[in-house]
Amino acid sequence: MSIDNCYGKAQIPASSEELAERFRKLRKERNQPAEQLEARRRIAKLGRDAILQKTGGRCHICGGNIDKDSYWEADHVFPAKGGGPSNIDNYLPAHGLCNSAKWDQSGEELQWVLKIGVWAKHAMEGKGNLGRQMVNDFWASERRRVNRQKANRSLTKSPTWSVSNEPEAV
Repeated sequence: MSIDNCYGKAQIPASSEELAERFRKLRKERNQPAEQLEARRRIAKLGRDAILQKTGGRCHICGGNIDKDSYWEADHVFPAKGGGPSNIDNYLPAHGLCNSAKWDQSGEELQWVLKIGVWAKHAMEGKGNLGRQMVNDFWASERRRVNRQKANRSLTKSPTWSVSNEPEAV
């Protein structure tokens, strides 16, 4: 039995084992083979401008500003994997980081990611062993991820990470 906590489908199950099972079920549902996907086409500049104007130049995920000349992604409202069309009506602008964090997760999965992320952030801000281990592991994981990315980041305004322990100023 779930506890009604006003978070839509992301309800807290009765036990931690049920929560882990729910996560596995959501991943399994997401990883079901999709029907033949429509080939993605590059969006023309006028189309990208129209997509960006839908939100007044803001990321639809975090609400942050997106400069039209910076790197941003046209995010599918209804995911392509789920049969969503690849047309301007089905796109909203998103920062690359926001869109990659959202990935192809369902609404419920994204709710869990946000809830767990807030909890983890609070733990990492604290001085406990779990928080310290989490921040160290996360930081190392992010360094590996960023170092794997392509070098073509000249259009972004966000800080870049180097092999050293500190972010470079941009």
